[in-house]
Amino acid sequence: MSKKQVRKMLRQMESGEPVRLIVSMTTMNGLARLAFIAQQFGYEYADLAQTNDNKFALLVVPDAGPQARERAERNRARYPDAGDGVALPPVEPDAIRLLRARMAVDLGTQYSDRLRMGLAVFFFTASALAIGFRARAHTEVVLVAGVVWAVIMALLPVLMAYSRRYRGNAAAQLEAAGFTAVTDGDGRVRYVPPGGLG
Repeated sequence: MSKKQVRKMLRQMESGEPVRLIVSMTTMNGLARLAFIAQQFGYEYADLAQTNDNKFALLVVPDAGPQARERAERNRARYPDAGDGVALPPVEPDAIRLLRARMAVDLGTQYSDRLRMGLAVFFFTASALAIGFRARAHTEVVLVAGVVWAVIMALLPVLMAYSRRYRGNAAAQLEAAGFTAVTDGDGRVRYVPPGGLG
């Protein structure tokens, strides 16, 4: 999470409209911290998706609840330079952990496991074929590309199983914290905070 990203998000939040922030070169912790900052100034995390060009689209929406409004007013008074990324409210580790879990579930349900597997097979096969075609005069390079491709194909089911388990652990964390699983209009399972629609 950079000061530039914080400034951009807080500036867009001044409109009072939902904010979709496209972020690249960050971690899940960085994304969770951005969503946490938004929550400190009257917004609520709504969704995280991966874009076609491998960036992240973070969606935060206004939180009309009285606690959110009170928290936002208090933080605007305490941190008048927040819009410049200078002084920000301190991070709460438990809140970051739950935001990270919500994001893991949201990213994991963006595409079905079957589609993710198909995309991975297509990408790695196309990459191996492209390398093989370009290096066709060098037998060793073609052989190495083939071996790497075979290893990746063998590991894909293991990686998919790990991904499912990771999402399952995130869902269990959210349920333990009182979040409720709901199915949205696109058929995705989402987790809603206690007493909220975020």
